[in-house]
Amino acid sequence: MDMVKIATVSLGCPKNLVDSEVMLGTLQENGYIIINEPENAEVIIINTCGFIESAKKESIDTIVEFAQYKKNKCQVLIVTGCLVQRYKDELTGEIPEIDGIMGTGDYDNIIQCIDNNLKGVKYNSTDNMEYLYDHLTPRLLSTPKYTAYLKIAEGCDNHCTYCIIPSLRGKYRSRSIESIVTEAKSLAKNGVKEIILIAQDTTVYGLDLDGNLLLPKLLEELNEIQELKWIRLMYCYPTFMTDELIQKIKSLPKVCNYIDIPLQHGDDNILKSMGRKETRQELIDLVKKLRSNIPDVAIRTSLIVGFPGEQEEHFNNLVEFVKEIQLDRVGVFTYSKEDGTAAAKLKGQVNQRVKVLRQHKLMKLQQKISSSLNAKSVGKIYEVLVEGINDNGQAWGRTYKDSPEIDGKVFIDTTETVAIGDFIPVKIVQAMEYDLIGEKC
Repeated sequence: MDMVKIATVSLGCPKNLVDSEVMLGTLQENGYIIINEPENAEVIIINTCGFIESAKKESIDTIVEFAQYKKNKCQVLIVTGCLVQRYKDELTGEIPEIDGIMGTGDYDNIIQCIDNNLKGVKYNSTDNMEYLYDHLTPRLLSTPKYTAYLKIAEGCDNHCTYCIIPSLRGKYRSRSIESIVTEAKSLAKNGVKEIILIAQDTTVYGLDLDGNLLLPKLLEELNEIQELKWIRLMYCYPTFMTDELIQKIKSLPKVCNYIDIPLQHGDDNILKSMGRKETRQELIDLVKKLRSNIPDVAIRTSLIVGFPGEQEEHFNNLVEFVKEIQLDRVGVFTYSKEDGTAAAKLKGQVNQRVKVLRQHKLMKLQQKISSSLNAKSVGKIYEVLVEGINDNGQAWGRTYKDSPEIDGKVFIDTTETVAIGDFIPVKIVQAMEYDLIGEKC
């Protein structure tokens, strides 16, 4: 086989990024050359997101943009992922430049897809919803060398009324503890110091294997890996945030006191309509329990405004909820009406302008909360993971309270040389709304 050059684009969430890295690893192992310049590639792969309207638009715009390279060197354009799983026929019908189609469970067929297309045979597969990568699957990291996402499960059984994921990703299926720990050890030996555990829902991990919640046990085993420094938890649904799990987060030194819990709303009627399992009071109690057990915990959440039936009083309840719980990190999203979801059929769809106004109002409130919480960090010393150095020599990085790309940064004043990937002690001297400024101790 001639050395075929391949360029890839990964859109959407970190879970999608892991799928892209699995494809990259398989390609590299099979002798393909991975390049960053799509204009020089013979094959272009776009791993799409199809979760909400804005993500769909970005995916389609990207496909159309990269289809232009078929006028140059590109012989094969392959589109994979969630958008494909959802709109296979529409995509192939409306964008004839697409040669290969692969759904969310077909990443292990990437070589066959490319080979077929290079021989002039179109490849179209979205049938497999059982695929789950493991520690034996080749993977090529696209994150900085010191951090990696680790997908512990695939699919979802929650069936929230606004969400299309169960029909795109299939039923929830956990990897074995042995497989995850083996992969984590391999990542750590190759220089990864921070692993970020992800799944559609991490707290339910293991329940499908033997009827037990296994995340606490998994954290125990990962904590034993010598080279690891930070273990970070994302997508922790509140339903299975058990006392045992909270105690493990508190007591295991490598598990960051950082929890990402999608709460989604603060009004009982809307929560019920969303198909969420907790009441407003249960969510407030959970936040209080986390804080009383882990006093320095950083809690991130995501909220949806403009859900069908959300009237002014429901939104005001959400505003009061945000004021009461005072979370460290909050993302606010406008509701996206998605075909195939129960919420799309609900009465009382909210006007887009109203959604955006509510989003802005809530983000403005959170900005003030974030600013006042950040101010409490002034004078404290944190261990900071150095992620970059500006042209003027100023370094910047993250504390345990911050996930990459979605949370804040610490800008570090230092006369000493620091290296990207180092952990250094930093005393915070100034707080901004989302970021901090500190001096190396």
